[in-house]
Amino acid sequence: MAPIIVSIASLPASAQGSSASNVGRVYDRVAPMNETVERRVIPALASLADRIGREGRAMQVAGKPGFNPDDKFLPGKIAIGMAYPLLDAPRGSREFSRRLADYRRIAALTAGDVNETWGIYYYLLALYKLKQAGLLDRAVSSETLAILRQKLDWRSFVRQPDLTLIDLPNNFYGVAFSAARLRFLLGWEDEAGAKALLAKTLDHYRTYSGEYGFADETNGDGRFDRYSVLLIGEIAQRFIETGLTPPAEVKRWLRRSVDLLIPRMNLSGAGFEYGRSIGAYGDTAPLEVLSVAAYLTLLTPLEEQMAYAYGARISARLMDFWYDPGMRSANLWRGGRATDTYRGEHRVLGENLSLFRQLIYTNALWNQLGYRGRQAAPGFARWLATLPRATTTWFARGAYDRALVTIRDGDHVIGLPLISGAEGYHRKNAYFPAPFSIGMLDATPDQTWPSLVPRIIFADGTPLMPLTFFKDIAVKTVGATTIVTLRQDALDDVSGEAPRADKRARVTTRFVFTPGRLVREDYIQQDRPGTVEVEFGTRSVRPVISDGTVRFGQGTVRSFKADGYGSCTVRPVADDAAYHSVTGAMQTAVRCSRKGAAGRYTLRWQVDYR
Repeated sequence: MAPIIVSIASLPASAQGSSASNVGRVYDRVAPMNETVERRVIPALASLADRIGREGRAMQVAGKPGFNPDDKFLPGKIAIGMAYPLLDAPRGSREFSRRLADYRRIAALTAGDVNETWGIYYYLLALYKLKQAGLLDRAVSSETLAILRQKLDWRSFVRQPDLTLIDLPNNFYGVAFSAARLRFLLGWEDEAGAKALLAKTLDHYRTYSGEYGFADETNGDGRFDRYSVLLIGEIAQRFIETGLTPPAEVKRWLRRSVDLLIPRMNLSGAGFEYGRSIGAYGDTAPLEVLSVAAYLTLLTPLEEQMAYAYGARISARLMDFWYDPGMRSANLWRGGRATDTYRGEHRVLGENLSLFRQLIYTNALWNQLGYRGRQAAPGFARWLATLPRATTTWFARGAYDRALVTIRDGDHVIGLPLISGAEGYHRKNAYFPAPFSIGMLDATPDQTWPSLVPRIIFADGTPLMPLTFFKDIAVKTVGATTIVTLRQDALDDVSGEAPRADKRARVTTRFVFTPGRLVREDYIQQDRPGTVEVEFGTRSVRPVISDGTVRFGQGTVRSFKADGYGSCTVRPVADDAAYHSVTGAMQTAVRCSRKGAAGRYTLRWQVDYR
């Protein structure tokens, strides 16, 4: 997508302030990013650091153990989280002396704890920052440092000598490079490891991103999610924070991520709505990518202003929506919210520390660009209105097609990910080829119920779904109507951990996006009889079924109608954990099912929304 150019002079300020909803505020105006970070983020982080130093292993966060051994990154996150308040404290002050003593004591306390991959990187980064400040020897004893030098090693998760990852997704190549580079800067090893890992990282990125420049999280299976967009931003940031200049190839890939993100900006500061590690981390991912892109001058002047306006809203959203003052913690898990098992509540202390760090380092980049204390551009809302209604981002084309279609409709940003969850995630509905929109069509992490995608169950018990094997994806927009078509010559057998093609059923699918309406049509041919079913979960309430349509008396979704699926039932699900989404509990679920014979038939659903 070419850069979007609009004169800032033509974009007047909104006359309204922020409005709130159960999925976050709409920020017509927002505080400067640095104000949010200095007045809200840093004090919250300093409070955590104080408690860590004072309470140690007895510390609890929101009623949960802070020092949970199941959080394999925690020692590193504690190290970097405590480093920021220490480095900010005035030298010679009582606060400085206290924080220095706390750091030294906690480093010794946790030196022998399990600390893997990301934790290794975070710890090394903390030590490097302390070294740059001339504080390393005072903040960490020689005995503790000797232990850390041995333990904080990228070789613990990278095989020798072929430099392959040990049972990890491919985004960890960037973690390994970062760890090796930081060890070199600390004087713990020569530069050979970092150079070799950088070459491996870029070679993998080159191999599995193909012509479109987005990293497949797998070795070619098509998992293009939040990480596929974020990874190159993380790699570029690792160059910056260790004093290197990213090569031109990295900058080109980073610009591709920018082009994907620009059409997805919004007044709420919301980010990715599909895949894994979304929720709060789905929101901060665009902030990380756009901040480093701005720092590397990859944005036009107008794009830079709009990226800052969006980033200021992301920072505000983290503290307004995700941070719960009553819990004194980020809340990714309670009040109907859900996240992946990977980011379960056992990691509550670590998640707070890493989220705060993301806001602090991105704010520092913007401050270096001269945005400290600057108000966000007042014409952001008007600029958003100039963005294309429909944008298609290609990830891969060939044996199977992979793409993301982004639809803008008023305040709604709707994503249609046509990707593969691949092994471990293909049957999780956060990866389904269905429309997602934060607050309206939310993902339910780690759940497998057939959300807006048909599931066919044969008499032998085999469950099949059209999830993975996409061919001939085509997108056409005429006026306010966007039509997406694709076909699959086999359906995905979702009984196992990895996708498996079953040719006993085939499908051609058609999506139609018009203002206030979403439609999916599936033209299915199956070789044997079976049951077909679909579900729809929503925050809307007061459902009434009439003439095959479920109409809702209150909520963003006005109605849901399913044709070809047989009879539908409706039930309240607010207390059912299977219907807890990243932003909160769904209130109502509609389930439709019927038994059918072999042959050809058509399925259709329609969602109307406000």
